[in-house]
Amino acid sequence: MDLTLILALLAMGTFGGFAAGLLGIGGGMVLVPFITMIFTARGFAPELTIHMAIATSLATILFTSLSSVRAHHQHGAVLWPVVKLLAPGILIGSWIGPWIGKQMDATVLAAFFGVFVAFSATQMLIGKKPAAARALPGATGMFAAGGLIGTLSGIVGAGGGFVSVPFMTWCGVRIHNAVATSAALGFPIALSGTLSNIWFGWGEPGLPDWSLGFIYLPALAIIVLASVSMAPIGARTAHKMPVRQLQKVFAVILYALAAYMFWKAVNP
Repeated sequence: MDLTLILALLAMGTFGGFAAGLLGIGGGMVLVPFITMIFTARGFAPELTIHMAIATSLATILFTSLSSVRAHHQHGAVLWPVVKLLAPGILIGSWIGPWIGKQMDATVLAAFFGVFVAFSATQMLIGKKPAAARALPGATGMFAAGGLIGTLSGIVGAGGGFVSVPFMTWCGVRIHNAVATSAALGFPIALSGTLSNIWFGWGEPGLPDWSLGFIYLPALAIIVLASVSMAPIGARTAHKMPVRQLQKVFAVILYALAAYMFWKAVNP
């Protein structure tokens, strides 16, 4: 692995880890397009590139979530009873998500990811928080919500923050608690989704050396090295300053990344 590639992966990990801690988004929406670019440049099989980028991105959340949630927990912001209620559905949905993604053609998956990122960028740019319309649902409703969050996260390789944060806010949870709790939910999402990507990618023809299922281990190791150190910094920043201006900057970046994924869908 050449130095240029190592530096590019370190930069991605730094940016993704900071975003994960700051906004509770798991970093996946930032990482997947960049990882796709790198895997494409290295000549990985076109039909596997996006699947591998999503799987590798999701695996990084195993580490960034632990790092960022510790900082949020120190501020007393994580609502652990909410995590407990959402986690069972999330574990099931996050296992199903990669299986659904595997059934998608690479061009369809790229377009789906582009739509998801563009929607998330719009949500971030507008910055309109859903009004607290009700309280959190009971155990059945939380299980169903967790299943939806996990399935979508497993398909796109993100931490679920852009579903779980609006959901919790809509149910009357304060935004800082919603972001912190979303960060904690990243671990069960990543754990189940990573195991699923290993299982469904095992023995897939055309995978490069050093792959574990759909996960490319060298990229995972380098990204994690940078992202774990930056996630707590992002989390602490979220508690020290208004993040509205930073959200706008991230939104513009996400639009650019969404445009790349749409281009990738047209030019696999």
